Amino acid sequence: MNLQNALKNIIPSNKVIMEESIKRWDGIAKPLRSLGILEEAIVKIAGMTGNTNVDISKRALIIMCADNGVVREQVTQTGSEVTAIVAENFTKKKATVSIMAGVSKTDLFPVDIGIERDMENSLNINEEIVPFRILNRKISYGTKNLYVEHAMTREETIAAIEVGINLVEELKKKNYNIIATGEMGIGNTTTSSAVASVLLDKPVELVTGKGAGLSSKGLDRKIHVIKESIKLNKPNSKDPLDVLSKVGGLDIAGLVGVFIGGATFKIPIVIDGFISAVAALIAVRMEPLVIDYILPSHVSKEPAGEMLLKELGLTPFISCGMFLGEGTGAIAVFPILEMACNVYRDMSTFGEIDIQEYKPL
Repeated sequence: MNLQNALKNIIPSNKVIMEESIKRWDGIAKPLRSLGILEEAIVKIAGMTGNTNVDISKRALIIMCADNGVVREQVTQTGSEVTAIVAENFTKKKATVSIMAGVSKTDLFPVDIGIERDMENSLNINEEIVPFRILNRKISYGTKNLYVEHAMTREETIAAIEVGINLVEELKKKNYNIIATGEMGIGNTTTSSAVASVLLDKPVELVTGKGAGLSSKGLDRKIHVIKESIKLNKPNSKDPLDVLSKVGGLDIAGLVGVFIGGATFKIPIVIDGFISAVAALIAVRMEPLVIDYILPSHVSKEPAGEMLLKELGLTPFISCGMFLGEGTGAIAVFPILEMACNVYRDMSTFGEIDIQEYKPL
């Protein structure tokens, strides 16, 4: 499905179903609203899917992997070659997120949307998708260097967004009922900080952190590069696609598509950290109804992590000081949501155990 049609197909979540879900929660034999935002999450999922019988048992994590030309400007501790190495490691079930995926019963789908080299044994678009295999959806071999020119053309950006949309559709057909977002791309906290600065209208210094371990001198260089890149490219803050194409990255664009796809195909999408929150904000700026289909997970330790969630109106479930990325925060919240889902589905009601219901006071 193309971007234009996907956006046209988005409708608000089902408020009638949400009211029914609230009634179910209020009838369960426990103090009213005592599971807080966990109850709200289950209600929201019911509204997304149009079904009070909430099921999140089949879980996927999409990791968009891409390189960024801005790495040439010494804004990172490691080189672009690391993107491909880590992407391959996802498939070996030895990476942090792969191990966490095993614990949280999540199928992992790494996507080559813009890695600088070709990946061996990857699955092409005409092949059936399989967990823990790299999916070849390459738009280009990394982005251009945003310090000297636009990171992507508008056409490349739309194509990358459509990769995310169509992957959600494929997973929905395979009966996945919740999707987490992740990314891998050396230099992507630089691109994300640039996008966040423009969309939040905040100074670059306030939204930029050290990423994967920069020194203070390295952070100063990173801030300088982002400032000059914004000055050079002049992204239009009123046009999210313009911002994304000029100072963003292919991994962010792919995740924008995942969030739009979730709203189009009525499946909950979970934000991971800073970078996927940037993608979520772009998607919501493109179509405000997308927010109905997004769930938070944790609040990233990156400086703009909390700002982005606040802008989206979302409250994180956990706060662990995490900033690893790759989807680690998003899948960490799955067991918590599963516990809430089981209480919602299996716990006795006041009527079933013959005690008086709690009343709102």
